[in-house]
Amino acid sequence: MTAAALEIAVDGPAGARIAFAAGADRVELCQALAATGGLTPSAATVDAVLAAAGAPERVAVLVRPRGGGFVYTPEEVALVADDIAEVVRRGAGGVVVGALTSDGAVDLRALDRWRRAAGDAELVFHRAIDAIAEPASIVEDLVACGVRRVLSSGRAARSIDGRAALRALVAEAGGRLQIMAGGGVRVEDIEALLACGVDAIHLSARQPSGDDAPSGPGGGVPGFDVTDADIVRSAAAAVHARG
Repeated sequence: MTAAALEIAVDGPAGARIAFAAGADRVELCQALAATGGLTPSAATVDAVLAAAGAPERVAVLVRPRGGGFVYTPEEVALVADDIAEVVRRGAGGVVVGALTSDGAVDLRALDRWRRAAGDAELVFHRAIDAIAEPASIVEDLVACGVRRVLSSGRAARSIDGRAALRALVAEAGGRLQIMAGGGVRVEDIEALLACGVDAIHLSARQPSGDDAPSGPGGGVPGFDVTDADIVRSAAAAVHARG
């Protein structure tokens, strides 16, 4: 049995360095995580995080053109494809995407185009799967599209409450996909989540920075989050204790 992995969501090189130093196996890089759930990061940010990681397989980059739902226009699908190609050209080992049709199925045409843009990089399907009534029902489509890993909370606000759906995903995947539990994960949840058979645990390990300098009328809410080394260290101990 392969040891479970710990993935930490970060928004820049500082977070990546903290995550790796504290024992993370991999990071998912995005921007605007707290405000939107994550958007495509800048090219310079991708370069800096790859340098901090030291190996392509340690970085999966979220490619998402906007916040909101996962039904995309042809223009948005094309934009994501171009961003994927650029992220992979810069050296990322994985890209994280997700697209649905208006009737709640996987957008197979978008995924096929993105798979071709990703080349040999890992294709990861994100929590768009949690917007589907029966997540396990799309496993065959994801496998057929070349997806290698899925991030899911089991349709719950917190993964610990979606364990039944996560177990169903693991059973349906049958080792053809890696199933990663993520969404509101706390360190104390990890043992029970791993008992569902998931291949990885994903969390943000964020804490407020303490910097509440005014951002003015045009800079959004004051303050920002940072990656907390103690949370990552505790999560890594819990994950790797099973391996």
